[in-house]
Amino acid sequence: MSDRIAPEPAVRAATVKRTTTETDIALSLVIDGAGQADLDTGVPFLEHMLDLFARHGHFDLTVRAKGDLHIDDHHTVEDIGICLGRALRQALGDKAGIRRFGHAFVPMDEALAQVVIDLSGRPHLEWRAEWPAARVGAFDTELVHEFFWKVALEAGMTLHVLVHYGRNTHHMIEATFKAFGRALDEATLRDPRVRGVPSTKGTL
Repeated sequence: MSDRIAPEPAVRAATVKRTTTETDIALSLVIDGAGQADLDTGVPFLEHMLDLFARHGHFDLTVRAKGDLHIDDHHTVEDIGICLGRALRQALGDKAGIRRFGHAFVPMDEALAQVVIDLSGRPHLEWRAEWPAARVGAFDTELVHEFFWKVALEAGMTLHVLVHYGRNTHHMIEATFKAFGRALDEATLRDPRVRGVPSTKGTL
């Protein structure tokens, strides 16, 4: 009888760098992490949301970003979304053995958000969220949509975001990022029952 111990599965991680005339970003993502975030973006509200995403998704996330914040936050938020989507796609590789689908409902006081994910290889964002306020502090709330659309596009992810109700915009956005983390955690989990890529097409 063999006493061989099966090797530990490889840690799924990626680092992405993106430099343009508008932003300079370095982002590292560890899917099999411990929920630790190390963030320096110049956009405090986004950092708060990314910290929640990492903590509730059990991801390790490091972001260093410099952007044209003297204009507004748009390019920085958009490009961080691009980098996160690319890092996720790279870290997952051929997606063999993952669950592929994930969903989560998350309440935040009076607000309720739902996120449903299919790591399908087909980018699509279905958006059912309206914010009562145009700004939370200095943050432009329409950038939340921009962020999620770029993540979905670059990750090749089908992403449905539904905020069912709420009154406080901060609560509604916070519930959305927490739900995104939890749904993505479920979708990226390795499932020992899955043999190869979880698709009848043989590829995702």
